Amino acid sequence: MHLFPHPIASWKDWSQLYQSIPSFTPLAEHILQKEGLPVAPLEHLTPGTNAVFRVGDYVLKIFAPPESGFNLTLDDLKTELFSMQRAEKLGVHAPKLIAKGMIDDKYKFAYMIMEYIEGIEFARAVKTMTDEEKFKFGRTLRSITDTMNTPCEAFNAIDVIHDKSRQWRWDKFPEQFRKERLAYIKAHEFGERVFVHGDIGGDNMILSTDGEIYVIDFADAVLAPIEYEHELIAIDVFQFDPALLHGFFGNYTINELAELCFNGVLIHDFGGDTIEEHIGKPSELHCLDDLRKRLKQKLDDKVRGAFA
Repeated sequence: MHLFPHPIASWKDWSQLYQSIPSFTPLAEHILQKEGLPVAPLEHLTPGTNAVFRVGDYVLKIFAPPESGFNLTLDDLKTELFSMQRAEKLGVHAPKLIAKGMIDDKYKFAYMIMEYIEGIEFARAVKTMTDEEKFKFGRTLRSITDTMNTPCEAFNAIDVIHDKSRQWRWDKFPEQFRKERLAYIKAHEFGERVFVHGDIGGDNMILSTDGEIYVIDFADAVLAPIEYEHELIAIDVFQFDPALLHGFFGNYTINELAELCFNGVLIHDFGGDTIEEHIGKPSELHCLDDLRKRLKQKLDDKVRGAFA
């Protein structure tokens, strides 16, 4: 009899199960007992790609098996382990790894157990922040990212700029826009590739009860130009909030910030989704100049007076 008997033959199967506490409880209890840790009820955390639950003082992440169609389980695990160890060496606050392993059940499940950080996600905390608090947060986050966004050895084989298999999020854009984008990123000199978190979103930063900023969930970390990190922070995390932007970017001009966001969003794995959510409908962007104008207008509307 299997600990996880549910059928997984596609991404649809996995997506219907990976947040199910009843489905994962037997497997989770087995993992905790195997690692000599106390068993506790599973609690939901912010959903992602993998099955992630709070269990008492810990966070248990169970990676999607290959049968789900998501074939990067071991790469993701390797990336997270490398990134967490690197963060610790650099003095960046991140959860401590408690245990890792593999369970060979009906499917092979890789897993990680980390400490649970008591606090509040930035996405919730920012709603009650004053402008002064936002500025201070932006400045502190810049110090953290400057520490992380430095050259390091290759820790995975991902080429975020040129890998054709990573281009599918742009399929919803008009053909001319897609052609111009590919030509631009092929010709543009983006500069040195550094370590980037890749998904340093509002749910992946925890303001702990002791006042520290913890960075979590390094599964999307890659080597990429620094714009890759900065555009996501400016557009998706800060949503062009003037106080946050001023704290993080200092005295950038609107034109400089628009160009940084333009370059970063065109190469980011989530770039197409970011544009759709924050900039405009894909069907309305027929060329790269349309995107440039929209970014500049968005900054003019949101940030006027905060930058030179």
